Amino acid sequence: MTKDEHKAGIGGMANPTRYGIERVAYWLMRLTGLGLLAYFVAHIYETSNILRGQVGWDEFLALTQTTEGHIFLALVIAMCVFHTVNGVRVMLGHGGIGVGTPARPDYPYDPASQNYRHKIGIYSAILLAAIATMYGLAVMFGE
Repeated sequence: MTKDEHKAGIGGMANPTRYGIERVAYWLMRLTGLGLLAYFVAHIYETSNILRGQVGWDEFLALTQTTEGHIFLALVIAMCVFHTVNGVRVMLGHGGIGVGTPARPDYPYDPASQNYRHKIGIYSAILLAAIATMYGLAVMFGE
């Protein structure tokens, strides 16, 4: 590494061209986890509006029946599917399924655990999240 590479900071750490799809999956897993946590808290608040009676429930539910509300719910679908599929991929990897056999770390080091099966799992998680999002949007905006 050159001296300038260390000055990139967080932008350099998040650079997908430097680290590949594994780093993208890492960041997406963290961001979707935080997004789902925020949705969980908001959902608890939204559900508690039933205590205000039918009028309070209908007023708050009307917020989700807008274009912005539908797009937000489609993003929640995408976050949920990606986080689930990628989490299953990570759990299988930790169990030794889908990773390569250990190899001697000769230069240039290419980790056996990050093989084509590993990357197919990441791309599959992204693809399934995209399909689920499109399906969610079709259901919400379809006639």
